[in-house]
Amino acid sequence: MSRRVMLTLFCAVVVLAPVLLLAAAHPETGSQAPQFTLKSQDGTAVSLSDFRGKWVVLYFYPKDFTSGCTVEAHNFQRDLAEYEKRNAVIVGVSVDDANSHKQFCVKEGLSFKLLADTEHHVSDEYGTLSHMPFTHASRNTFLIAPDGRVARVFDDVKPAEHSAEVLATLKELEKK
Repeated sequence: MSRRVMLTLFCAVVVLAPVLLLAAAHPETGSQAPQFTLKSQDGTAVSLSDFRGKWVVLYFYPKDFTSGCTVEAHNFQRDLAEYEKRNAVIVGVSVDDANSHKQFCVKEGLSFKLLADTEHHVSDEYGTLSHMPFTHASRNTFLIAPDGRVARVFDDVKPAEHSAEVLATLKELEKK
């Protein structure tokens, strides 16, 4: 390997190692879901505790108005009645601000809550915060049981299939 390639690799390791080492881990299945309060698209404060007694589909996504995030949101909206039948709410979180969420909801016809984690605390606490290539929440979902415990963690989801995957898991967990 040339000296230039070795130097480039060394620099990449020096820059990336602290980011990777400081990244928070996801809450574990069975653990109490970390509590939070964030502003929604309508400017109101929304807390996880507001949904106690319900299933919560807490999904983190990178950015409003991007193709994958739009597909994922549309599919959750499409399946919303099915979630409601199962006593479940959909809550999306990204690092975009409340105004961006409001515009996204209006443009895309979304009626569930999108929360603005502009200070990145919640994304970090749930282990979804990424700084590559820009600061954003990675595409992860936490299915939180009515008792406030993490029932299932979905990593690196496929937007087009994800709502169906979460619904199937919810149906499976309801049988237990």
